[in-house]
Amino acid sequence: MALISKKKKIFPVSDHLMKYLRNHGRQMDIPIKYDDLTRANNAIPLYDSEDNDTLWETLFFPQDDMKHIYYGLKNIYAILKADGDLSVMEHLYVDRVDACTYGNTYPFRVRIVNQINDNFDYFYIKKADASRIYGLELEHLLSPNRMSYIVNGETLIEEHIPGIPGDQFIRNYMNDGKLNKIRLAKEFVKFTERCFVRLLGDMHSSNFVIDITPDFEEIHYRIKSIDFDQQSYEGRKAVYMPQYFKQNNPIIELGLELMTPATVKQYQKEERSLIVNRMKASDHNLKELMKAMRKDKLTTPENLANLKEELADHYKHNEFRNCKTMGEVVAVSLTYLKEHNNLTNQHNFLS
Repeated sequence: MALISKKKKIFPVSDHLMKYLRNHGRQMDIPIKYDDLTRANNAIPLYDSEDNDTLWETLFFPQDDMKHIYYGLKNIYAILKADGDLSVMEHLYVDRVDACTYGNTYPFRVRIVNQINDNFDYFYIKKADASRIYGLELEHLLSPNRMSYIVNGETLIEEHIPGIPGDQFIRNYMNDGKLNKIRLAKEFVKFTERCFVRLLGDMHSSNFVIDITPDFEEIHYRIKSIDFDQQSYEGRKAVYMPQYFKQNNPIIELGLELMTPATVKQYQKEERSLIVNRMKASDHNLKELMKAMRKDKLTTPENLANLKEELADHYKHNEFRNCKTMGEVVAVSLTYLKEHNNLTNQHNFLS
């Protein structure tokens, strides 16, 4: 089912959003900007351990630039991980800088290595896009996942989100005898609920990771979004429902096999209650964020007109039809959830 057919444009960070970011410690001075990494003068394809082309390429910089760029990248890592404490940089080095050849905006990925124990970590440098930033902040406020990122001008720095990429998990783990199928299916229902309520789209298996946590008796799963470009942009509600992406079918089939509609409704209700509790816990931040988001243009007039009609029909709630921006649509969705914390008019995952 082809849900997204056109490339999304980048929306600039408005003064309203920048004020929010500044007030909440997300806007900081950084020594290296996105444009600095475009000065690479050579690149080679990056292959994985099985010699498959990853569609990333490793960049090389002129000798005069490299020392300055690599020192600045370590500095950024210290800001992300240690509140700017430069002492953590002593044993770190930049192993490589990669660029994604298939991404919408040509993002960069930096690999940082600890030379004492060879542990490594990543972070990303991207073009600042208002859609992506709203997506990151909504994830931080409304999901169980904490997001670390920095914005400076037209540059966005994102912490790496650990986990097994969804497509790799489906390919390599679904037939594992230790797979806890019902827990995975339950987590996918809850993940779907989080995406739909806050209107995060395009959550096919390449755009989320699965975090596995062994317990003393069971294995727990957490599905985490890693791509926030499609926050409240598309005009069809199906884009915001991960069960409609064919790439996710192996996980969806587990739900069809193991869960009844009543079980699904219970899991949906659990997650909606958790979202409401998170809204209450972050009430001040969320109100400020929604105030900025209501003022921003984040989609086309056609997408806005279609989505608010579909959601009005879905929820049987005419307030969606009065929305003038996608930010207002998200705000109405969250308000409706808070006022109707039940499953009335909610979609059926198994349908």
